[in-house]
Order: sequence, then C-alpha cells, then structure tokens
Amino acid sequence: MSSDKRAVILVSGGLDSTTVLAMARAQGYACYTLSFDYGQRHRAELLAADRVSTALGDVEHKVVNLNLDAIGGSALTDTDIDVPEEETEGIPVTYVPARNTVFMSIALGWAEVLGAQDIFIGVNAVDYSGYPDCRPEYIAAFEAMANLATRAGVEGQKLTIHTPLMDMGKGDIIAAGLDLGVDYSLTVSCYQADADGRACGKCDSCRLRQQGFVDAGVADPTRYY
Repeated sequence: MSSDKRAVILVSGGLDSTTVLAMARAQGYACYTLSFDYGQRHRAELLAADRVSTALGDVEHKVVNLNLDAIGGSALTDTDIDVPEEETEGIPVTYVPARNTVFMSIALGWAEVLGAQDIFIGVNAVDYSGYPDCRPEYIAAFEAMANLATRAGVEGQKLTIHTPLMDMGKGDIIAAGLDLGVDYSLTVSCYQADADGRACGKCDSCRLRQQGFVDAGVADPTRYY
C-alpha cells in the first residue's frame, strides 16, 4: 500500500467496523486502526479489535484510554443500568452520551498527526439501534466542523469522513465483508459478552447481528454462552 494514502479507521472489534476496515484496505489505504478503552462493560471487544486489525493488515493499532464511565448515563458504561434484552422504544439506554463525537475528535487529531485526510467509521442508518450520532446529517456536520477546526483543513487539505455502511442492511454488510475475506468469528458485537468473547444472544446488538447472518444466507459463526 502507498504510504501517502493513509486513513484512520475506527475499530470496535464488532462486525460493522471490521467490514469497514476491510473496505478501506481494499481501496488501497494504509490503515491506522483506532480503538478506545472507555470504561465499557467488557474488554472482549478490545481483544477483538486487536485481532481484526492484525488479521486485516493494519499499519498500527492504537488504543486510547478514556473514562466515559466517569459520567455514566449508559448501560454500556454503568453496571447499575441493565442492558435491555427486549426491543425498546426511542433511543435505548445503550446509547453512550457523545461517544462518537469524542471518538471521532481523537481520530481527527491522529489523522492530522499522520498526515491522513481520510477517517472511516462504521455507522449505519438502516440496521442500527437508533443512536443519534449514527445519522448522515451528524456525519456531515462533523466533517464540516473538522475542516474548520484543523490546520490541515485551513491549509486546504480537506478531511473526509467515510461511512461506507450508512445505507446498507446488515445482511448486505456481511455479504460485502465475506467477499473481502473477513472472518467474522474474530469479531465481538454483544453488549454483554463474557471474558471469552461469547455473546448473550439477547441484546439489541446480538439480535441485529443474528438477523444479518440470516439475511446474508450464511452460517452465524458467533459463539454464545
């Protein structure tokens, strides 16, 4: 890969971000993967992020430590709030306040350091949990802000936020990833996975993932407890 075509890829260890990493690599980017230890319920997803980054040939995988559990407000960062196992109305309690804004801001900073003009994130507006920071209008607003707030943007090096999954259903995402050689058994999507990365099969993320494999017409490689 050409070192002058660098991109920062936000990688959670889940199905969507892993697919995005494979897509960026297929487009010829030198991929610098970024994950966050932000006080989430389990570390299995961080181990998965490291696995998929290595498997898909990243240049460097960086894990940034944050303490979003210090403010709480989400079932993913506050163990006193139960992860729902039934569908709920509105924005679910698994929404982490301002998470994507914080994550993308740090990705933006690293991109500037690397001289990268591209950031990839696996947000989706079709099969998702209703999070406000996964919508196309949010991404457009962040991209506009990024080009106003950075030296690179001011000097005419436009930064682009890529969201290749935005309009794809989960089945189509899985099919696209399989075409690119993604091994989804390496990934962890569950909100309450155990220490070995096994999934509950009941949370919203698990339900979306399960249906995705059904829609794609392929076997689900997820390990459940």
